Amino acid sequence: MHRFYVPELSHDGVSQLPDDEAQHLARVLRLNAGDTVAVFDGKGREALACVESVASRRVTVKILEPRTPAPEAAVAVTLAQALLKSDKMDRVIRDAVMLGVSAIQPFVSRRTDVPRAALRTGVRQDRWDRTVVASVKQCGRAVVPPVLDTQDFAAVLASTSGRVRVMLVEPGSGGDVAVADVASLEGRRPSEAMVWVGPEGGWDPGEVRDAARAGVTLVSLGGRVLRADAAAAAAIAVLRYIWRDL
Repeated sequence: MHRFYVPELSHDGVSQLPDDEAQHLARVLRLNAGDTVAVFDGKGREALACVESVASRRVTVKILEPRTPAPEAAVAVTLAQALLKSDKMDRVIRDAVMLGVSAIQPFVSRRTDVPRAALRTGVRQDRWDRTVVASVKQCGRAVVPPVLDTQDFAAVLASTSGRVRVMLVEPGSGGDVAVADVASLEGRRPSEAMVWVGPEGGWDPGEVRDAARAGVTLVSLGGRVLRADAAAAAAIAVLRYIWRDL
């Protein structure tokens, strides 16, 4: 069944779809009045609805009955992801949302090879927000997790104490800092956690030491070096399994 994001979803009666969702319904899917769809508000509520009217830029739906969306994860995971080039960041966000993250925190690290100027127009943020909604629609969630404002590594590290924090590091990159096997986290399911993934160039050794001093748990997924745009999905999936939170 086709699903549509309606932030101002009426609790009863008729709701209007946002412009982009209306165009997708009318021009891409070519649905008509009388068709049944699912609508969700991004905050956890979903319902069956009947398309009531379809105009050039205006689509209204009438709520029929509540609908149960895909369940949210027990562990609220925030993915702290170093900025990546091109559309790699889009793919990371798409997969992280499907794996149930509660938020994405982009950050700039010492080896990040993406200029901050690329963020100033807001185009990337808009694209990331659209990617989140598309992924939520695809995977059956009814909660739209935010992509937070991009910050520097040190600022995120200083502002996120008090929760379980796990940094994924490459094999052998810990230097004189202890790196645990990810399996060591088994049996200790937290209520919330932050998972840190570095840039294409890897972590700067000073960042690894700073994270360890700040109480971040350094973990490795094994002897293979993963691409930066694949590491987040692999880490979150493994942690979901370890925490029995699939």
